[in-house]
Amino acid sequence: MAQSTVIPGVASTDNRPSWQAVAAMIDHTLLKPEATQSQVIQLCEEALAYNFCCAFVHQTWASLAVSLLRGSNVRVGVPAGFPHGASLTSVKRFEAEEALRIGASEVDMVLNIGALKSGDRNLVQSDIAGVAHVVHDNGGILKVILETSLLTLDEKLVACQLAVAAGADFVKTSTGFAGGGATVDDVALMRGVVGEKLGVKASGGVRIAADALAVIQAGANRIGTSGGVGIVRDLGAPVVTEPANVSGY
Repeated sequence: MAQSTVIPGVASTDNRPSWQAVAAMIDHTLLKPEATQSQVIQLCEEALAYNFCCAFVHQTWASLAVSLLRGSNVRVGVPAGFPHGASLTSVKRFEAEEALRIGASEVDMVLNIGALKSGDRNLVQSDIAGVAHVVHDNGGILKVILETSLLTLDEKLVACQLAVAAGADFVKTSTGFAGGGATVDDVALMRGVVGEKLGVKASGGVRIAADALAVIQAGANRIGTSGGVGIVRDLGAPVVTEPANVSGY
């Protein structure tokens, strides 16, 4: 089930959404391959301090993030089939199931880009549906990464339609690893196709408050970014000098 596109919270005096409202949309993300344990801990501390929606990490750090965020409102998310989308459906399903078993609650899978560009709609839809089945059986949320920078306009439209048909919860713009990221036009296009049936996640290159506000205005109700702290501070969040108290640390 898609989340509402209505921005929660109270707007600020200049009609911008409050920093708390924007924070509640942010997937605070650390997916660089060289990420260390201390950086994951810092990510979780920041997610708690600003009440971000989700801390998004690679599978290998999922159990750590779950332990650090246990008892809070911050969810843990992981990717599947990342970053190319060319894994077998069975592999993506296994990745999703293992992460959810550990305690993650959100999975962002990369669709089979090559199959989409080859015109194999059945494979693309069955790939998404297979992962959606595992995720939903375990009470999770599934987002489908389209990698919009690699797609034509028609392919973007078809990808959104297939995600809806396959039972995904969100469509997402990008991995951030394919030389392109979220654009206002792509977010608006995706929202236009999925309507209120699915959420829309803008990810890739959203690093400052102006970018975040622009994609929200275009229809995004989730933002994937490593720049969440800077974004909410630009919108009036306080500078947190003491780390949040994460469980066990």
